[in-house]
Amino acid sequence: MPIEDTSEFIKVLEGAGELRRVKTQVDADLEIAEILRRVMYANGPAVLFENVKNYDMPVLGNAFGSMKRLQIGLETSDFTEIGQRIVDMTKMEIPSGFLNKIKKLPELSKMGDVFPRLEKSGPVTEVFEDSPSFGKIPILKTWHRDAGKFITLGLVATKHPETGIRNLGVYRMQIIDDKTALMHWQKHKRGAHHHDISRDRGEKIEVAIIIGAEPATVFSAVAPVPEGLDKYLFAGITRQKGIKTVKCRTVDLEVPANAEIVFEGYVDPSDIREEGPFGDHTGYYTPTEPYPTFRLTGILRRQKPIYLTTIVGKPVLEDAYIGKVIERSFLPLIRMFQPEVVDFAMPAAGWFQGMAIISIKKRYPGQAKKVMMGLWGLGQLALTKMFVVVDDDINVHNIDDVIWAITTRADPARDTTIINNTPTDTLDPASPLVNLGSKLGIDATQKTKEEGFTREIQQKVEVDEPTKNLVNSRWPSYGL
Repeated sequence: MPIEDTSEFIKVLEGAGELRRVKTQVDADLEIAEILRRVMYANGPAVLFENVKNYDMPVLGNAFGSMKRLQIGLETSDFTEIGQRIVDMTKMEIPSGFLNKIKKLPELSKMGDVFPRLEKSGPVTEVFEDSPSFGKIPILKTWHRDAGKFITLGLVATKHPETGIRNLGVYRMQIIDDKTALMHWQKHKRGAHHHDISRDRGEKIEVAIIIGAEPATVFSAVAPVPEGLDKYLFAGITRQKGIKTVKCRTVDLEVPANAEIVFEGYVDPSDIREEGPFGDHTGYYTPTEPYPTFRLTGILRRQKPIYLTTIVGKPVLEDAYIGKVIERSFLPLIRMFQPEVVDFAMPAAGWFQGMAIISIKKRYPGQAKKVMMGLWGLGQLALTKMFVVVDDDINVHNIDDVIWAITTRADPARDTTIINNTPTDTLDPASPLVNLGSKLGIDATQKTKEEGFTREIQQKVEVDEPTKNLVNSRWPSYGL
């Protein structure tokens, strides 16, 4: 059965030896963050801090900081199954463009078991605070030059102002005071799009920030799902069972019934303030920039909630593992649009948006560039700065293999493509302008005569099969 909430996830992780409890009193101001960083860099366990100074609420960190914990939480060892379920359910002719071009998935009517179900109440409705305050929650300050405390793993729920389709996204929030925060939804994100539509209509947008849902919903909030696909439905597809939802009290939104805490409120487009700096997953402090204000109107919570958080900084930290699951689970969807793609990797050291490596089954000249251009049109991949395309004999997850392909199959003048004035990740510290920069594509596939390669193609050095089989059969006798 799927894991239903954070407490159950803790229990399962602890039973698997994947969680440690810290009973020593710790401070939410910098101390917890430094503990978690050291644990994460050492590939350590999830940590439950049970004694947080000035708070009676435990803090859970690094809950998703290994492939094993994600396998436990999402109940699969093959994350490509998640994307394949969507592919299998989309019995339609795929239009050109990426996932965000899809408006309807017509087979969803057959998926009753995975649809969300609205309930009258749930664990998160045990307490409602109509005089809410962020000050009662152990929100962390994570780096000493941060502008203050930040919510880093809040699932920000909005709905499209015109279609009503629900979205979840993870956008950091800087706490200003007990009832005010800043919403760092970057220009290219779906929540920001919802906000822009509301702003253009002269309206504020209602928002709910969910803390501590079951693992599939947390993953769904991070995942760049097809446009038009309800994030709660995607959570159900991920866990193969629909989630339960409840209505908020002060805003017209639904939230997971099994959440720990929900901050209700609205974002006011007329109240723009300077947000940051913040030590981000690029390994740099993002500078101060203007973002809209979130106003807290109510809090739903459990009687004894757990505050789920994450720490970001120079890779590799917890977010790298979630990114790897996204990479694996969306491979089948990428293949829907680029069927020649064999495998796909976004190295964690490149903070995922910085670089992607793609292997293809090459059949015709120029195909590597065709794949690059197609992938740069695929939703959030539009923000990826560098693509390296290799042949299908290259392991995209082995950086040594990739470097070998680049240095033996790519000529810098012939095989490097640079495109100026393209969208970039807001957090990219190298782009000349915020949100605008350039792309680099490297075609590291073997070139053919049709592509102007007139030299004889050199033979790849490989062990012959008879020798390989001989050594395999005699290996135990060597004593090695």
